[in-house]
Amino acid sequence: MFDQWGRWVHRRRRAVLAVAGALLVVAAVWGTGVFGALSSGGGFNTPDSESARAAATAERDLGRDQADVVILYRGRPGMTVDDPAYRASVERALAALPRAEVTAAVTYWTARSPQFVSKDRTATYAVLRLAGSDDGARDDSYDAVKDRLTEVDGGLTAKVGGLVGTGTAINSRVASDIGRAEGMAMPILLVLLVLIFGGLVAASLPLAVGGVAILGSFTALHLLTYVTDVSIFAVNITTFLGLGLAIDYGLFMVSRFREEIARDPDRVSIEDALATTMATAGRTVAVSGVTVAVSLSGLLLFDQNFLRSMGYGGIATVFVCMVGALTVLPALLAVLGTRVNALSIRRRRKAAAAHGAEGRANGWWGRLAHSVMRRPVVYVAATVVLLGVLGAPALRINWGGVDAKALPEGADARVVAETMETQFPRNVTDPIEAVVTGTSDRAAIQAYGDRLDALDGVTGAAVTGTNTANGGTTTRIALRYDADPNSSEARALVDRVRDVPAPPGAKVEVGGSTAEIVDQLSSIGATLPWLALLVGGATFVLLFLAFGSVILPLKAIVMNVLTLGATFGALVLVFQEGHLSGPLDFTATGSVSPAMPILMLAILFGISMDYEVFLLSRVREQYDLTGSTTAAVGAGVQRTGGIITSAALLFIVVIGAFATSGVTFIKMVGVGMALAIVLDATVVRALLVPATMRLLGRANWWAPGPLGRLYARYGIREDDHPSPAALEPVS
Repeated sequence: MFDQWGRWVHRRRRAVLAVAGALLVVAAVWGTGVFGALSSGGGFNTPDSESARAAATAERDLGRDQADVVILYRGRPGMTVDDPAYRASVERALAALPRAEVTAAVTYWTARSPQFVSKDRTATYAVLRLAGSDDGARDDSYDAVKDRLTEVDGGLTAKVGGLVGTGTAINSRVASDIGRAEGMAMPILLVLLVLIFGGLVAASLPLAVGGVAILGSFTALHLLTYVTDVSIFAVNITTFLGLGLAIDYGLFMVSRFREEIARDPDRVSIEDALATTMATAGRTVAVSGVTVAVSLSGLLLFDQNFLRSMGYGGIATVFVCMVGALTVLPALLAVLGTRVNALSIRRRRKAAAAHGAEGRANGWWGRLAHSVMRRPVVYVAATVVLLGVLGAPALRINWGGVDAKALPEGADARVVAETMETQFPRNVTDPIEAVVTGTSDRAAIQAYGDRLDALDGVTGAAVTGTNTANGGTTTRIALRYDADPNSSEARALVDRVRDVPAPPGAKVEVGGSTAEIVDQLSSIGATLPWLALLVGGATFVLLFLAFGSVILPLKAIVMNVLTLGATFGALVLVFQEGHLSGPLDFTATGSVSPAMPILMLAILFGISMDYEVFLLSRVREQYDLTGSTTAAVGAGVQRTGGIITSAALLFIVVIGAFATSGVTFIKMVGVGMALAIVLDATVVRALLVPATMRLLGRANWWAPGPLGRLYARYGIREDDHPSPAALEPVS
């Protein structure tokens, strides 16, 4: 099937490129409009959870009580909030803000509450409520006034934080970091590609596919915004996944094409070379692309908009990248032919010899594989122990949310959050809220509030809103506490609050940022088994159809679990406990946002299968020819070792650039994925795979009779010839 597709593309290569060019123009003009259509909210909350219902009920019946914007004011040395000039300066600054954008402002002087004053009385804050019925509208209101929020006279200074202020700061920083990361990665990628391919023309082809993937995924995301909300963070996955997979697929395809035309450069048939390339590397790209897309589709099972948006963006990117690699890239190869080696930085004879050496099993990678297979038990034990030790810290992971501490030190929103935490009563703008409905009995509500106030960890309970108009009965009770909102202590306090019996005849829903984390963890925990079933089951089916074995898919899944466990353990050491926080330039928060490991799990599971499929395809190809597991693994590792390592190196450059981000959770994704790819391309592919395949021998390809017949009929094979190796002894 794939070889016929290669011949079809070869015959219509110019038409394929013309159509692709027209679609790229549309993508460049209309697709890039996606940036104005994406949702700016973080999307980490869980819809229809108890915390979400509490917030909706309170907003409907009592009005919004969230600190959309917190402006922290500080006087010059010797000036306190008791100075009339201090008050006059703050009130003038707030009065100058347009009422169309800022609907309410609460200060120390309007609330007459000591919680608005710092311990040394030199600082105070104002809480602003922004106009808008949803996050997008409030973001627009903030954009309209953000430059005026810090304008204050009388020797005062002002810094801006709060829910909207912090979210906008994170979004802005992420956007600038993406541009900077791309600017850093592209020149390095081009240089490395030229060195790997030995020529400018061949090196440019994976980048061309990357451009197609990114613009095409922008277009797909833009279409999706018409039917659902898509988080702005989806652009992140589109960028690095598009480039990374394009480079992988480009390496697989271009390397195999050059290998085919190098067999007999003087009499080579470009059509035959392209057909063989598509039947081998093209088949690998198709299986890999479907596997990666299925892995990412698991993100659509989650309720959180952040994860669903990443799933949308990832699937769109993988699909466009795969289609581009199977259409645009072979069309370019057909047009170039032997000129794919043009503008070479090496002598052609040496380059051809190098490509010919890929087929021999006595190169460096082949010798390494045979060395491993001579002592398979030792290598399996050593690598499993290594991955297990790296993964052990994951057992003490502490889950938390995304807040201002994700920003770099000195960022205004982070300064505001840290000052509020250390110099004011803790959590005054971020309390646990109990929303009581169904009763207007003040005595019962008071008794309920007293029970909450008596809970261990609660430092104060106060009614912050009551509405009994039109038969409604809604009361909001705010609970202050000393624990960090992201800590396990705070989550345990939410559970204790929820365990307190409601007033007679009433219903209580508990909300607030810590309650949102509790609900997020509960939702993710309930969905994880379904994610494992979908991703594991689909991966098993796809690898079985590709290789006709039930052992290889199970082995691949186990190896992926080991790699992911080691990666998550390292993330706990670095980002939760703070090891290497100095060199990486971030502040450890003591917790990890649960959405990030889930995102990395889906992406890395797919990418590691990318390398697995490429390696096993060459091993199976040789096994069908020789019937020897040892020879097949040695030849397969020799033919793919350099390419997989090169692909991993280039992918690390792409994703590693995100490790320079000033936003901690983006940095964590960059560092974690880079580490996982290093482990997968070295410890797993070069050591663990050859060792386990040598131990299993012919069992690598075993399948029960009915499944064997299923594979014979429906398997995704390079050709329709039966394998002659099945009856051969193991060597």
